[in-house]
Amino acid sequence: MSRRLRLLVSLLVAVVAALLLALGAALYLLRPDSFTALLQEQARKAGLELSLASPASPQLFPRPALELEGLTLSAQGASTPILLASRGRLVLPWRSLLGGPTAITRLEIDAPRVDLSALQSWLAGLPAQNGRSVPEIPSVDAGISVIRGSLVRGNAALLDDVSLEAGRLNPGQPFPLEIIARNADGTAMQLNLSAVPRMQGNSLQLDDIALRYAHDTATLLQLGGRASWRGGADATLALDGKLQRTDSATHESRDYDVRLGLTPANQHDPLLFALKVDGADNHTDLQLPPLALADWWSQLDSEHSPELSVLPGSGRIEMDKLDAGGIHIEGLSVQTGSDAPASAASTAAGDNGEAHAQ
Repeated sequence: MSRRLRLLVSLLVAVVAALLLALGAALYLLRPDSFTALLQEQARKAGLELSLASPASPQLFPRPALELEGLTLSAQGASTPILLASRGRLVLPWRSLLGGPTAITRLEIDAPRVDLSALQSWLAGLPAQNGRSVPEIPSVDAGISVIRGSLVRGNAALLDDVSLEAGRLNPGQPFPLEIIARNADGTAMQLNLSAVPRMQGNSLQLDDIALRYAHDTATLLQLGGRASWRGGADATLALDGKLQRTDSATHESRDYDVRLGLTPANQHDPLLFALKVDGADNHTDLQLPPLALADWWSQLDSEHSPELSVLPGSGRIEMDKLDAGGIHIEGLSVQTGSDAPASAASTAAGDNGEAHAQ
């Protein structure tokens, strides 16, 4: 072997050895145990327990990352997990390998299963805040990607084949969110939301809100506006836009003017949600407490035993047709609140509104 060839071979061996040493050092610097402990500590601070089916495994290419297998997230002391996922992946910046601060630039979750009942139980068990806390915008450098997800309530499927993409959250920068899913009956839906968060004094502002919701090919809702929150029930919202409904049988399309709003609570009135819809066959003007509205809709949209009850607010609904859950109504007219005329039956029952349907 010539001297030149021996030098070349020695150089190649030295390069390979250096690369192996660098690879080993980088894998060591990823510190999977430290990152796992960090995630579990953050979960415990929120009253949650995070566990993995196996220890986190590091990767270097194409970007530094930690693979998480068999994620389970539960409220402390709860028997039903809030989230189960087959796999997760934490993408890290290269500076984390070079002694920089621990950071995550992207979170990827594969096949998560979220139980809405368990989530609501955890939220209900959180300690109540005394007084009105001043909100702050957290700076979240990690984008989030979810594929093949599902949302359930107990054993009942609510959404399936869920995909979610969310960008980074930073004050003064647009925050994008996209959700694509299928309902329990297989109908496709898509939600696109964009807003610019910022702080103004002690108020959290959401400017340039752009919302687009499509339900199969029959419903398209597009709204824009702004919102603010000063803590507690001191929140305002002003969105307006268009709702387009297309009849699947006749393919006839109808447009409606839509306005959504929130009125902050005061010493006499609770936080109120306002909804106005105006079109050829729909005139709705309602003011409702948001939590009571959510409870009323969950009863109406129940898969097993839908119930139609008086709306928990004030206003009027006139609709040619309503389909929700297992209920189909034609010629619906509802007037509720203190100004609604009460029939003898409703007066005896103590109701404060009446509804008629043909």
